[in-house]
Amino acid sequence: MPSGSTLVAWLSGLEASRLERVLAARSDAVSPPEPRSFGELADRLQRPASVALVLPGLALPHLQVAEALAVLGPAQRAALAELLGVGGAESARGLDAALGVLADHALVWPDGEGLLRMAAPLRQAWDSPLGLDAPLARLLADATSEELRRMLVALGVQSPGNAKQQRLTALVDHHSDPERVAEVVARAPAATRELLERRANNEAGRPESQTEFVLGVPQADSEPGAHWALERGLLVRDRHRYGPARMPAEVALALRGADWHAPFEPVPPDVRTTPVTSADVDREAAAAATAFAARAAAVLAACSASPPSLLKSGGVGARELSRIGKAAQCDDIVVRLALQTAYAAGLLARDGSQVAATEGYDAWAEREPAEQLTVLLQAWRMLPLTPTQSRDEDGKVLPALAGTPPCGGCVQARDGLLAAAAQLPAGQGVKRPTELGPSAAWFRPLAHQLPQDATPFATVVREAELLGVIARGALSRIGAALRTDDAEALAAACQGLLPTATRTARFGADLTAVVTGTPSAHLAALLDAVADREVGGAASVWRFGPGTIRRALDSGRTPDAITADLTTVAVGALPQPLAYLIHDTARSHGRMRIAPAACVIHGAEPALLAELAAHRKLAGLGLRQLAPTVLVSRTPLDKTLAALRAAGYAPVAETADGTVRVEPTRRHRAAAPVPAPRLPGDTPDRRNPSARKTEASATVDLSSLATRLRAAPPTTPEPDPGNGIPFDSDTEEIVAGHARLLSLADVRQLAHAINEGRPVTIEYVAASGSRTVRTLSELDLDPPHLYAWCHLRDDERVFTLSRIQGVMPG
Repeated sequence: MPSGSTLVAWLSGLEASRLERVLAARSDAVSPPEPRSFGELADRLQRPASVALVLPGLALPHLQVAEALAVLGPAQRAALAELLGVGGAESARGLDAALGVLADHALVWPDGEGLLRMAAPLRQAWDSPLGLDAPLARLLADATSEELRRMLVALGVQSPGNAKQQRLTALVDHHSDPERVAEVVARAPAATRELLERRANNEAGRPESQTEFVLGVPQADSEPGAHWALERGLLVRDRHRYGPARMPAEVALALRGADWHAPFEPVPPDVRTTPVTSADVDREAAAAATAFAARAAAVLAACSASPPSLLKSGGVGARELSRIGKAAQCDDIVVRLALQTAYAAGLLARDGSQVAATEGYDAWAEREPAEQLTVLLQAWRMLPLTPTQSRDEDGKVLPALAGTPPCGGCVQARDGLLAAAAQLPAGQGVKRPTELGPSAAWFRPLAHQLPQDATPFATVVREAELLGVIARGALSRIGAALRTDDAEALAAACQGLLPTATRTARFGADLTAVVTGTPSAHLAALLDAVADREVGGAASVWRFGPGTIRRALDSGRTPDAITADLTTVAVGALPQPLAYLIHDTARSHGRMRIAPAACVIHGAEPALLAELAAHRKLAGLGLRQLAPTVLVSRTPLDKTLAALRAAGYAPVAETADGTVRVEPTRRHRAAAPVPAPRLPGDTPDRRNPSARKTEASATVDLSSLATRLRAAPPTTPEPDPGNGIPFDSDTEEIVAGHARLLSLADVRQLAHAINEGRPVTIEYVAASGSRTVRTLSELDLDPPHLYAWCHLRDDERVFTLSRIQGVMPG
């Protein structure tokens, strides 16, 4: 019985609650247009692309059970349990749990005869499940009846008849009996036994020798002992490809012995734990999250003030990363993490050859630290890459924001880590956070692991620690909210753990300012304007000096205004040394003024101007004294101003009317329109990284859909306008008339995308025969062609409807 019909029957018999679970787990299959029957739903569930979306989210025992069933084909649960070596109660519960998860995803289901069946695309996920080749019947499908007769004679088996099918059935029955296979192998030459045992256990220590071909005709297998096995069907030569002879799955299983079982690990690996209280977890998570929030704010402030330049090959290089880290006083890993999450959240954007802050950054910078961190955490959760990956497989340093292709396995790595931490007993944490790596690999075996990691998922674990997701080896409140994708709980956790922004600073007599926690945007901007940041993190330190005060004066501030602004944010009175520094620097500031002439330098002290005219290091300016208090320069104003400051003087620039020219700090902003990031309380949009569910699950009422499906006939008749069964729309009829390789479900999906202007993903075979998967938008139907914007080519393309092989939601 075809798997599609058994799936329809199984879906039809499900209770409403179980059906809703299936629909929720496979939300891509219910995207508009909604399926009208179980038959159409079954077609969608068995799309190869749809099955491929599910596999990365499965745990190790789920994949192990599916792989074992791929070997057996439709089989009883008892046969599957025997192959997996399920004996105890714990392993039996693990098998039932794995089958339940696979059924909830419509990957494995029982049919009416008590056999477990699996989706056809799932079977194709393994080239050689359990290291086994194809069954004997498939390998001998092209063999002649005479060849089968000779094999039976060599085995000493009486041929039941002269028909090929009769002889093939007899041969399959013989090789399916482990005892009879063992008897045959026991009589084999030593070289043949060694070859068969090596092939059966897949433990060849060297590449298998290749069959020799002369003029395209396969010769006898060149391996010692292979000819004897080929004569008896223990090995089968493949007529359609080069390579060694192939061993049928039945023979390999028989040679592995009755004691051999397929790997099955129903429980995650053990980890060493230690008692930890929730207060300890909260305290460490708060410290880590507060420190990261402050450092991320400093990193983005540095990017806002001086946008990093992009390499010609793309991305922010090591030199720029080092500059940003020095300005923000944080490590490379923090800089990379802040840049990648901020870019994903829309706080940064490419602007020509730079990465500049967006208008969304200005709104974000005014928020409280907890709200700022919430935005970055949501972006981190769904980043299609590992933001702190710094080296490739060859050990070369990678730039940040390099625009690498999306990596779904990176998202699964974070899923696995959160799941591994969540399954720890209450009040327990691992002794070392890196010990969560093997458990994460158990929960998500298909997750991407970085070549730079000495232990599994070490980089992801480190990111989680920096963000306060993992604390004291346990899952924090932040991590629990991320795992459940609960935006409100995440905002509440951040609010509860992070203090509000600090709006005051403690000024010391050593000309420093110390801010505990995360400084507010106003406080950070003020201190950045009049001092240099030396330390960042849980506490930030700024240092004052003549150069920093002069910088503030150059921006148009007066000494009285500087003193007043600092007094407003100071805890107590300003230290006397700082007040003296401000006024002493102000007295020497502006003692000379530069006017454009090309330019003119004038001042009230003839001796000072005479000193400038005689200064050897300033000879390149071409200074000439016109009067005791006036000099003229051949160098433009800005270069003259910079040269005098570099020589230790403190000039100020004048405008043409003689007033002092104010030099405000210019904030570079990206010209490209970038949507503002979603903040707590805002309406979610498509840029929200935490919106993990597809548009279908957000708009389709699964309960109502399940009710409609249960009330509808299991299958709907194929549209046939000639017999009074019309298509739902003219577009469907046109698409169905040209795209004859598509199922009705795919035709409806494509027609709906054309009519509603929705994006769609297609599997397309070009005229050259190459097969590609493309996401299309702006669809325009012009039979027999489809005009659309191709996201793969980033250009408009024309597609022939008859070459479309499959359709998925965009």
